[in-house]
Amino acid sequence: MNDATLPSPLPLFPLRVVLFPGAVLGLKVFEARYLDLVTECLRAGTPFGVVCLRQGSDAGGLSGAVQMESVGVLARIDDVDAEEAGILRVRCTGLSRFRIAAAPQQRGNGLWVAPAVERMANDASHLPGPAMLQTVQALAEAIRKLAERGTEPFARPYRLDDAGWVANRWCELLPVPLSAKQKLMELEDPVIRLSIVDGFLRDKKVVFG
Repeated sequence: MNDATLPSPLPLFPLRVVLFPGAVLGLKVFEARYLDLVTECLRAGTPFGVVCLRQGSDAGGLSGAVQMESVGVLARIDDVDAEEAGILRVRCTGLSRFRIAAAPQQRGNGLWVAPAVERMANDASHLPGPAMLQTVQALAEAIRKLAERGTEPFARPYRLDDAGWVANRWCELLPVPLSAKQKLMELEDPVIRLSIVDGFLRDKKVVFG
């Protein structure tokens, strides 16, 4: 996954969501600080960082009331639509993961930023093992059913032959707590991530065998 050059410091968008590499993220942006973030990223052709909130709100004012995860995912802006004055609809794609040690809030514009960013390695490509075949097939069937309803939740190309891609797409769909999704996203071994997802699906009788 080819990431753009990172700005320094990296602007952060804390959300009540866990973004996965390769995921599609839609945002409705109306706060002045995030409108400025989007404008600057578009101008410079750089991504911003999405981090999951553990406490507080992305609209919160005091940095002390906000706690965010230390691992997030870079977001590339793909499309912007100004649906009305002061409101932007932004479509992004998740790129690679990163780790931060601190995220101070800037005075003036109120943006959270990461002065130092450690890029994490992208998932190595692995074929799903034979034991994962039903989980792969179940995802393909879910994609087909969603398409029949006019919904395409995942960015193409579909990589059903890649364990990390399959695991990440299931993680987006599964109704599990954000804390669990965060731990899955942080796992460095995509085969283990897919195995955990497979176990969950079998426990919930989504797949059998």
